[in-house]
Amino acid sequence: MIALTFLAIAMEATMTQTLILLFHPDLSRSRANAALIGAAEAVPGTEVVDMQARFPAGLDMARDGEAEAARLIDARQIVLQFPLYWYTPPPLLQSWQAAVLTRMMYLLPDTEGAALAGKRLMVAVTTGGEADAYRDGGRNLFPIPEMLAPLRATANRCGLAWSPHFVLHDADNLSEEQLDAAARSYAADLVVWRAESRPVLAEA
Repeated sequence: MIALTFLAIAMEATMTQTLILLFHPDLSRSRANAALIGAAEAVPGTEVVDMQARFPAGLDMARDGEAEAARLIDARQIVLQFPLYWYTPPPLLQSWQAAVLTRMMYLLPDTEGAALAGKRLMVAVTTGGEADAYRDGGRNLFPIPEMLAPLRATANRCGLAWSPHFVLHDADNLSEEQLDAAARSYAADLVVWRAESRPVLAEA
């Protein structure tokens, strides 16, 4: 039993604890997402991948699917971070789903797809609108959870455990102080989330 405990600890040490896939069309022109990522990168055990910088022309299943599937398998928990544009994620996220999740869930479900089961997924979103616009009957008609419903359905299909989302509203109009506070809050949420999802190791 002691050997199994040490093995579990060793396996955990080699895994990316939190993998953040950032889907922003141009991070160099971002205030909010750049601030959030800057704070997140300081959290130990966190890997951030700027997907737009890595895949400017989109993802291809044959070319990119295997490596990106391995990235998901190697992570303990996954964050999809993006700005909400016209009530949907950027197109690159859809390209990622088509290339990576289709491979894992439909072509290799018993190996790669099965490896996703139970991993936790968080969505981190920025919006240009004020929080009051995202409510039943508000200017945008629907609250954020309803706008994220397709991603929640995707998580369900993949066996991923849906976690409470992080949202930063009115991102373009925040002061530096407000943005710094939001970034620190995001990093703190990631720390708590990681602690909550640590596996229970077998007792000696």
